[in-house]
Amino acid sequence: MTSSLSEVEARAGPDNEGVLEIAVPGYNQDRINDTYKWNYITEPQPSVNNRALEYKRGHVLGGSSSINGMLYTRGSADEYDSWAKITRDQGWSWRSLFSLAKRHEKWVPPNGGRNITGQFDPRVHGFHGNTFVSLPQSEPSPVDLRVMQNAQLQSERFPFNLDPNSGYPLGVTWTQSNIGNGERSSAATAYLGPQVRRRPNLDIAINTLATRVLTTKSGGDTRKTLTASKELILAAGAIGSPQILLNSGIGDRSDLNALGIDTVVDLPDVGKGLTDHIVRAAVWNTTASPPPPINDQEALEKWRLNRTGPLAQFATGHIVWSRIPSNASIWRNHRDSASGKNSPHIELSIFSSGPVVGFAIILLTPHSRGAVKLRSSSPFDAPIINPGYLTHPFDVEAIREGARLAKQFFTGPAWDGYLTNPLTLDPDADPAAYDESTRNTLITTVHPSGTAAMSARNAKNGVLDPDLKVKGVQGLRVADSSAMPVIPTGHSPAGTYLLAERAVDLIRSACLMLLCTTLSLL
Repeated sequence: MTSSLSEVEARAGPDNEGVLEIAVPGYNQDRINDTYKWNYITEPQPSVNNRALEYKRGHVLGGSSSINGMLYTRGSADEYDSWAKITRDQGWSWRSLFSLAKRHEKWVPPNGGRNITGQFDPRVHGFHGNTFVSLPQSEPSPVDLRVMQNAQLQSERFPFNLDPNSGYPLGVTWTQSNIGNGERSSAATAYLGPQVRRRPNLDIAINTLATRVLTTKSGGDTRKTLTASKELILAAGAIGSPQILLNSGIGDRSDLNALGIDTVVDLPDVGKGLTDHIVRAAVWNTTASPPPPINDQEALEKWRLNRTGPLAQFATGHIVWSRIPSNASIWRNHRDSASGKNSPHIELSIFSSGPVVGFAIILLTPHSRGAVKLRSSSPFDAPIINPGYLTHPFDVEAIREGARLAKQFFTGPAWDGYLTNPLTLDPDADPAAYDESTRNTLITTVHPSGTAAMSARNAKNGVLDPDLKVKGVQGLRVADSSAMPVIPTGHSPAGTYLLAERAVDLIRSACLMLLCTTLSLL
C-alpha cells in the first residue's frame, strides 16, 4: 500500500495475533480451534458413495493461509501461460509473473542452521519480500536419504529436481513451506504485521461478515455499510467470493430468481467451475521400529525457547511430481488434462512414521468440476458446496495411475530390505476393487479455485475481465483463487500470492495520480 491509497479491510473472523495454535507449524488443523475455521461440509457426493466431506476454510485474519499445511509450491509455468492464453493478457504468463513470485517471497534458511546446500535453487527465489519460505528444519531422516538414493537409481523415471518452484516442477524435490524462523508465515503475518497496522491509511475490521455488495445506496438498514470511493476488492476465497456475489444479485438469473434475489448482473458462471485437488493414500509396512513418542509439553517448551524442535515444521522432506506415462491405457479414452508437458498430473507427498511409509496421492489435473450455490437468500446461511468429485471417469483412472507411480517408486532398489508388505490395495491386482476403495477413502486437499474465473475481455463466458474486474460491474474486483481459470499443479497459497501481487499492480496503475479508497472484503 502506498500513501495515495486508503484501505479498509473487513474480515469475518477474529484476529490471528497471539493465537498459539496458528503460529506453531507443528499444530495441524486438528489442533486449531474451530473458532478460526469455516466448518463447511460438502453436499453428499454420489461418486464417492454419497459421503459428505469436511471442507474447512480459514475464518480468521489471513484466511486459509492461517490454518493450512503451509506447503509452498507454485506449480508449472504451463498453468500460468494457460491463464494468459485464456484471458488474452500476457501479464498473466509465467514470464510476467515470475518477478512477482520473487517480489512477495522472503527465502530464509531453516532455524537450527542445518546445511541446505544442493536442496534449493536461490536463482528462483526472492529474499526481500513479505512471505517467508523455507526448507524443513530437521536433518534428513533415514527415509529422506532413501528417497534421494532412489532418485539417483531411478533417475530416468523419478529424477532429482533441485527446485520445484522454478516453473518446471517434475521430479523428486525437497519440500518448501511458508515457515520463517520456526513460525507459520501467513498472509496476515506477511502483510498485516504490527508496523502495517499502525499506518493511518489502513483500517482493519475483524469479526465483520460481508453479506453483499451494494450497487446502489440503501436506507433503513440497521447493519453497517462500508463504502469505497473508488474500488471494492473481494478476496473472500473460492467459496466466500461467489457466495457474496450471488447474494449481491450477481450470478445466474435463473438460480437467483428461484431464491427471490433480484438480478443486478446476469453472470451465469458465478460459482461454477469449482476445481479442487483430491487425495488418497498408498501405505507400506517397513522394518523400522516405532519412533519414540514426542512429549508435547517438552516440544512446546523447545519451540517457545528458540523456535526449533518437532513443532517447528509440519511437512515431511520430499515430494515427487510426476506425469502419467504417455503409454498408459488412460490416454486411450481421455484427453490430457494438464496444461502442458511440464505440468505434473500427480503429486506424491511422502510421509513416514517408523513402521509405516507411504505417499499421499494427489490428483493435480482433474477433469471433474463442481459448483458453489446459495442455500437460501440469507447471507448468513452456509453455501451449497458441491465439488463434483470423481464425476468424470478420468479422475478415477488417474488416481489409479498415481498408485502405480507410487508402487514403481517404492519398488526401487533403495527400498530393498526396508519395505515389507503393502497396507493398501494394489492397483494392478483388482482395479475395480481399487477404484471402490478410492471412492470410500478419498478426501480433499481443500484447494478450491475457479468459481469466479477470469476470461478474455468481452468474452461471453467467465466472471472477471483480465484486470480482475467483475464483468458488467463498475468498481468491483475479485482477487483470490476463485479468479484462477486453471488450477495450478501445486498447493493453493503460492498461486494465490502471485495473483494477489498482480492485483496490486493493476490497482496501483488504476489509482495512479488519484487518491483512492479501497474496501477489501476478506
